[in-house]
Amino acid sequence: MKNNKPIASIVVIVDEKNAIGKENNLLCHLPNDLKHFKQITLNHCVIMGRRTLEAMPNGALPKRTNIVLTKNKTVQFENCVMLHSLKDVWEYCKNEEEIFFIGGGQIFDAVLKDIDKLYLTRIHHTFEDADTFFPEINFDEWNLISEEKHKADERHAYDYTFQNYERKL
Repeated sequence: MKNNKPIASIVVIVDEKNAIGKENNLLCHLPNDLKHFKQITLNHCVIMGRRTLEAMPNGALPKRTNIVLTKNKTVQFENCVMLHSLKDVWEYCKNEEEIFFIGGGQIFDAVLKDIDKLYLTRIHHTFEDADTFFPEINFDEWNLISEEKHKADERHAYDYTFQNYERKL
């Protein structure tokens, strides 16, 4: 923890052009990425925008504190903490060891400058019809900590790589 803030991380899956979604959905289904995501975020706070939560087929993620960041002060979701500013998020999470921003595009744009770690899954494919993108990453500001490459198989239509980055000091 630094400056009374937890380690702030982003967990995201992107294609070769940094696309993250289409019509409020993921670009494709990669079962191992979902397993990887669960392993990273289990028993932690996950912070997302309203549309990201609405796109989840089963609503709030189990065994995690689901925080929905929205300007709409009247909307409420089951098993979710509703917050209305990043300042509220930092205050709510101040005693957490690590927190995870999980989408969508507007949330990523708002927090990228404050992030300590990136858990990036890179799909080795370009989805031409994508409509939501991750912000441009200046990789000069990041150290690649680990990388795990996977080939397409009967359950995964595309090659993909798990990459973990930490911001340089």
